[in-house]
Amino acid sequence: MIRFTKVESLMVPLVCDNINTDAIIPSKEIRTVSKNGLADGLFAGWRYLDSDRTPDPSFVLNQRLYAGAEILGGGENFGCGSSREQAVWALAEYGFRVIIAPSFNSIFRRNCIRNGILPVQLDPGPVIAVPGPVTVDLEQRSVTASDGRQWSFAIEEEAATMLTLGLDEIEFTLKSRDKIDAFRDADRAERPWAYL
Repeated sequence: MIRFTKVESLMVPLVCDNINTDAIIPSKEIRTVSKNGLADGLFAGWRYLDSDRTPDPSFVLNQRLYAGAEILGGGENFGCGSSREQAVWALAEYGFRVIIAPSFNSIFRRNCIRNGILPVQLDPGPVIAVPGPVTVDLEQRSVTASDGRQWSFAIEEEAATMLTLGLDEIEFTLKSRDKIDAFRDADRAERPWAYL
C-alpha cells in the first residue's frame, strides 16, 4: 500500500446518495481476480454511452477539469450494496486516494482503509462550493479548501496508522510479532500438547 499523509487535488463532485458497489464497478466489468485492470470499468454504466465505451461527456469523470483528480465527493451511504472489494480496487487504480461523503457502508469503508483510500466522513457540499483544490491532511484530520476554510474529521487510530504507514491488516498485525512470539512461547510451555 502507498503511505498516506496529505493529498491536494480538485474534488470530483459525484454527490449522489446510495452509490452502490455495482454502480462503482459493474459485475460485467470484473474480468480479473487481480487489483489491476479494473479502472476502465469504474462507473462504466455511467461513464460510457454504449458498449464501444464512447465516453458520456456529461458524466463528471469524463470532464477534462477533473482529469487526474485524487479526491471524490460522494453522497450518503456511499459504497452500499455488496461487499465487492473490487469497487475499492477500481477507485484506487483510477487514482482516487480520498473519498469524502456524509456516510459510508461499513464494509466498503473498511475495504477503503485496507487498500489505501482514506474515507472521510464529512458533508462534501460546503467543500465543493469553494472552487479550487482541496487539501486532505490525515495527520491533522482536516480538509482545507483553497480559500482557507477548514473542516475536521474523525478516524480510528488503528485505521489512521495503517494508512499513514502504508500497511495492510497482515502487515499491521506483524508489527506486533514480538508480542505474538512471546505469547506463543508462553502458551507452548503451558500447553505443550497443543503444539505438535
